[in-house]
Amino acid sequence: MKQYKTSRRVFITDTGKTMLGIGLGMAAFSTACNNSDSSGASTLLQTGFEQKPLPYAYDALEKAIDARTMELHYSKHAAGYATNLAEEAKAAGVNMQEPLENVLRTISKYSVKMRNNGGGHYNHELFWHTMSPNGGGEPSGKLQEALVASFNSVDAFRTQLTEAGKSRFGSGWAWLYVDGDKKLQVGSTPNQDNPLMDDSEIKGTPLLGLDVWEHAYYLRYQNKRPDYINAWWQVVDWKAVESRYAAIVG
Repeated sequence: MKQYKTSRRVFITDTGKTMLGIGLGMAAFSTACNNSDSSGASTLLQTGFEQKPLPYAYDALEKAIDARTMELHYSKHAAGYATNLAEEAKAAGVNMQEPLENVLRTISKYSVKMRNNGGGHYNHELFWHTMSPNGGGEPSGKLQEALVASFNSVDAFRTQLTEAGKSRFGSGWAWLYVDGDKKLQVGSTPNQDNPLMDDSEIKGTPLLGLDVWEHAYYLRYQNKRPDYINAWWQVVDWKAVESRYAAIVG
């Protein structure tokens, strides 16, 4: 039988490559598990300046939102916010490789155009990705426990957020958010404002946002905003909300 001899140099080289491969694999595994960037910030809590593809078909949420509304909302309204945001960010010299959250947290130093379009883009990206055709039902795990601790029950929380959406005068949003003490709060903001903004009426990190602008519901519900909100609960993606909550509180 023919024998093969491995030189010391080849052995060291091959061993080094193997260890490097193992190291890279472990690094990738760690990154995937932690879902964070090199700074340790969760990528779940970072929003880019470009519009992401809608994670489902326009008609996927029909039990709450009709296909035509979804198409117009995503491809016209939200797309417009993304386009205008990119234009204004470029004009202002904003580094668009950094998360949009960095701009929103200091929004008071920027233009009205940046505020309206930055908020509009952020709010809609969160809105799309916290709804699902398989949504509805009840939250679970630590989020469910926190909701009970903060509002006495999940139903009481649902009632409070519903009321925040119904009572917001004119256009705006209703929010479930985590405040600076990592406690859950419910509130609402006008226009395209959100709790991240340094001069917002409410302050914290959004977990769930409800769009109560008329363009979000008027084709199906006309002026019956409460009917839209009641139907919207059927498509809330609690798994996505729970993941955001875990990324904030650990």
